[in-house]
Amino acid sequence: MRTSRHLPLEALAPFLLDVPHPRVLKPDSPRLAPAPPIDWRVLFGNEHSIEIEVGFGKGLFLVNQGAARADTNFFGIEIERKYALFAANRVAKRGLANVKLACTDARWFLKERVIASSVAAVHVYFPDPWWKTRHRKRKLFTRDFAETCVRVLKPGGRLHFISDVEAYFNETMTMLNEIAALRVLPTPTIEDEGLTNFERKYRLEGRAIHRAELEKNAACV
Repeated sequence: MRTSRHLPLEALAPFLLDVPHPRVLKPDSPRLAPAPPIDWRVLFGNEHSIEIEVGFGKGLFLVNQGAARADTNFFGIEIERKYALFAANRVAKRGLANVKLACTDARWFLKERVIASSVAAVHVYFPDPWWKTRHRKRKLFTRDFAETCVRVLKPGGRLHFISDVEAYFNETMTMLNEIAALRVLPTPTIEDEGLTNFERKYRLEGRAIHRAELEKNAACV
């Protein structure tokens, strides 16, 4: 008998947070009405620290980190449903109770559903540059997004950023350096083949990888 590679949606439900998807909903949709912020203790059933990955793709980082660091809770946000479901399958098959996912717009979710100063780290790996003027509205790493990341980070929390596009990386770092609440830490090194599927692929292709780690000023709340 042929078996499906994918688990039924019922099996994925414990790992997928039911949240609206602003890309496909009208602005006046009742599902986009103000909702209470996420209570991390209720969602994960513990008081472990929270790390968020924005744009998790196929979920390699979340799966590996969730398996290796049981004392940390990981929350992933991905706007593409096919990738969210793919990653949810990987997480569910491994039974990673410390990994939860949401298919939605991270810019909206971080602003509306995440409590200020409640997150230990935000990971943003290989965001699309969106160079064309007509596509600029889709660009993730704007000043507004960066300040939203600062808002949700705890004092001393970390913002991790990686890109394979040097011009985009430099442009973003120039902007991040202008935010007084952030300070750039020494460039981290990765000893293995990479944190994400993109990084593994790009390393094999010989592309340069640009990475940065920034810390929220401990005096900020």
